[in-house]
Amino acid sequence: MPLAPPAFALDPAALEAAVTPRTRALLLNSPNNPAGRVFTREELAAVAALCQRHDLIAVTDEVYEHIVFEGEHVPLASLPGMRERTVTISSTGKTFSLTGWKIGFTCAPAPLAAAVRAVHQFVTFCIATPFQHAMAAALSAGDEYFATLTADYRARRDRLCLGLVEAGFDVLRPEGTYFALADIRPLGYTDDVEFCRRLPEAVGVAAIPASAFCAAGSPTRHLVRFAFCKRDATIDEGIARLRRLRRQ
Repeated sequence: MPLAPPAFALDPAALEAAVTPRTRALLLNSPNNPAGRVFTREELAAVAALCQRHDLIAVTDEVYEHIVFEGEHVPLASLPGMRERTVTISSTGKTFSLTGWKIGFTCAPAPLAAAVRAVHQFVTFCIATPFQHAMAAALSAGDEYFATLTADYRARRDRLCLGLVEAGFDVLRPEGTYFALADIRPLGYTDDVEFCRRLPEAVGVAAIPASAFCAAGSPTRHLVRFAFCKRDATIDEGIARLRRLRRQ
């Protein structure tokens, strides 16, 4: 199929095998960038069980929590036994398009929150006070705002994904986030880095190689990431340019 759901799933056995006596924390990103996966409640329950079995702290990147198209976003901290061992990270940059402000927030039990503040003191400097007040105001938005946000991004997702299929790619339709992975093999390419380096010069479009997000040797060299956090006209122009690849 040229248009398919994401094929990335959490493997409990692989997670278990990755834990060593030195492991102290687990990092989880859902909704996931770049895969577009929104991990299911069953997958997250397996992560929660692993954390409790090995006494691990969970640090969760949930910055796309309000940009979910399929399934539901389940905060890991909401599962039994996880509130006291989870640091949840979110971002107003994604939810409210305040990207350039570089401002977000964490939720954690008091001992973990104190540790976060101690680290934060030495890694972040110039988050202006007015931005923090603005973020607090944004977080008071009503349900209508979040419903509109999701609907708008779902329409852009469908616009980009269908356009990419028409341009010759196979596409993994994302369940969340504002990124989509496309398979470059139908166009005759197999190396994502080589393809992404060539793309701007060839047709004036930029993409990100999926291998940039993965460990060396990961079987993702045929996938590239496109973003649809753009105006409809920009998405349409990008698709029109990508269609030229079939003629080259």
